[in-house]
Amino acid sequence: MTDLLTGLEQRWPENVIEPTLARIAALTDLLGQPQSAYPVVHVTGTNGKSSTARMIESLLRSFGLRTGLFTSPHLIDARERICFDGEPIDDERLLSTWAEVAPYVEVVDANSIADGGVPLSYFEVMTALAFAAFADAPVDVAIVEVGLGGGWDSTNVADGSVAVITPIGLDHLEYLGESIHDIAREKAGIIKAGAVAVIAQQELDVAEILLERAVEVGATVAREGLEFGVLARGVAVGGQLLTLKGLTAEYDDVFVPLFGEHQAHNAAVALAAVEAFLGGVGTLDADLVRAGFASVASPGRLEVLRRSPTVLVDAAHNPHGARALAAAIDDSFDFAALVGVVGILGDKDARGILAALEAVLERVVVTTPTSPRALDIDELAALAVDVFGEDRVDVGTSLPDALDRAIELAEESGDYGGTGVLVTGSVVLVGEARRLLGGGS
Repeated sequence: MTDLLTGLEQRWPENVIEPTLARIAALTDLLGQPQSAYPVVHVTGTNGKSSTARMIESLLRSFGLRTGLFTSPHLIDARERICFDGEPIDDERLLSTWAEVAPYVEVVDANSIADGGVPLSYFEVMTALAFAAFADAPVDVAIVEVGLGGGWDSTNVADGSVAVITPIGLDHLEYLGESIHDIAREKAGIIKAGAVAVIAQQELDVAEILLERAVEVGATVAREGLEFGVLARGVAVGGQLLTLKGLTAEYDDVFVPLFGEHQAHNAAVALAAVEAFLGGVGTLDADLVRAGFASVASPGRLEVLRRSPTVLVDAAHNPHGARALAAAIDDSFDFAALVGVVGILGDKDARGILAALEAVLERVVVTTPTSPRALDIDELAALAVDVFGEDRVDVGTSLPDALDRAIELAEESGDYGGTGVLVTGSVVLVGEARRLLGGGS
């Protein structure tokens, strides 16, 4: 298994995309179009994709459907990306699926190279593995998260009967376009003819672009704030309690074990997506809705890894996500002092991330994720000094060193019961923290 995963990771990296579906389409054609063997709920956006996809999966599972879930990136193990009924794919199933897919991967690789192109990328192969595994299972429905963008993303060889668009902001400008309008047009590409497009709250001009796409292809539209939304929310122990307006009814006393107002909005989007998918059944069973939400887990999203002091991790890796994280900290926690451990990749808006977090962090310890794409620690430290001031910035050359220093600073600021440490800035860094500290609380 290790050899397989290592070999896949040596392929063209998933953070580099090329605007073509030719290779993945050739591969899925050879595999017999496995992505057409089951209905698909397709999820894109800038932030909230994974959490929303996980909520949709949990809800559909509560209604008795066998689910397949494809998300990215993974935090610790690549098998996290392909889940059946909420559990990562096991070694036997992954190896048997690879045995079926590998000969066709070799054919597509050879043809692409012969035409002057490149072999299939890591993400393309993982996408094909997920589609094939879901078809072999078989699943009743696949919830598929876009990797990057939308129209040109490898997952877009599937035609989602429901297309979900979470909030769109600026990220991956080098691939998706220099403006939010360009990014919105790219993400709108997952809206297909005859689908239901479930659209989270967006900036007005972004919403217009999404609606234009829906009209162009003849998709039905459900918009947060109009057809569905959050009617009420309150902070609760371990999460929040919501009243949600769905497409067919209102649902009260919905407990979601995730923190932050943004997760309440993700829950509303997930509920609307499930109602759209189960269209024609009328009002959903409220107890099953509550059960589905209550069992949601979203690793690495304001997750508590330990207590005394509290250590949180959050995979926010752009300013949009960092602002949502800061608001959630204010909303759901009451720290006397919170120390940040921040490591950021070089292609991200590091200054924007730091600025979004400045108001909720007493001190920050900058460090380096274990990635060739990591921002140089000296450059990150200089940016942090500009944002926080020199007396609020420390440096940890490795994550263990940074965590030790952050815990020490938290201890100096008060007793363990009122202080905390937040690890954020990169999915890679959060994965390292989960591995180091042993997963969830």
